[in-house]
Amino acid sequence: MVDPVEVHPQAIVDPNAELDPGVTIGPWSIIGPGVRIGSGTKVGPGVLVERNTTVGQGCIIHKGAVLGTDPQDLKFAGEETHLRVGDRTIIREYATLNRGTSASGWTEVGDDCLLMAYTHVAHDCRLGNRVVLSNAVNMAGHVEIEDWVIVGGLTPIHQFVKVGAHAFVGGGSRISKDVVPYCRVAGSPPKIYGLNSLGLERRGFSPETRGALKQAYRILFQSSLNVSQALARARTEVDLLPEVRHFLDFIQSSERGITF
Repeated sequence: MVDPVEVHPQAIVDPNAELDPGVTIGPWSIIGPGVRIGSGTKVGPGVLVERNTTVGQGCIIHKGAVLGTDPQDLKFAGEETHLRVGDRTIIREYATLNRGTSASGWTEVGDDCLLMAYTHVAHDCRLGNRVVLSNAVNMAGHVEIEDWVIVGGLTPIHQFVKVGAHAFVGGGSRISKDVVPYCRVAGSPPKIYGLNSLGLERRGFSPETRGALKQAYRILFQSSLNVSQALARARTEVDLLPEVRHFLDFIQSSERGITF
């Protein structure tokens, strides 16, 4: 039996929106044109999904959240752009997610993410899977956050910054440079405080992998070598497991520079 779509009588759904089976739309919510909402997703009261937005299956969107609005970019000229949200993602109260600009055309949020109250995901941002943004994290445009990242509350992130996989960013930090994968940073200005060891252990990284990452971290951040020298030394002395390669490649390819 197919689950019915439930739209509250006081909600407004554009005739060009697509609601898959099992979707529920709460009172005073507005679903605009070009919107598609996946099966089983629950949209609470007072939510605005303005336009050109795809929301995956099994998501929960809480009261007052605003998705798919125009980017806050003075260069935006009304071009056709989109927002995409993956499956099973939770968007809490009054979070705001803008569509992309012509620079990429998309803003994207992955699967199984948690965006807490008052978070802002700006135009052309890319969030991976299982990302947690705590209350009032504010992202500028073109920010990239890889899988399994946790960002503490009240943290602004500068445009074009990249945050590597499994990193942990402490609350109240001011992130203006790239955050290396698997590491912890905090502060304003932020500093690096070692590997995210507890997070890696909880997520099932093997002792071998954690040990190799620790060895690479020490060469990069606890030696007297400059970055280029440290990268070269790590590539010859550390077992180049996939995670170590990602750690080193991320640093080498950083355009904004990394947080030390």
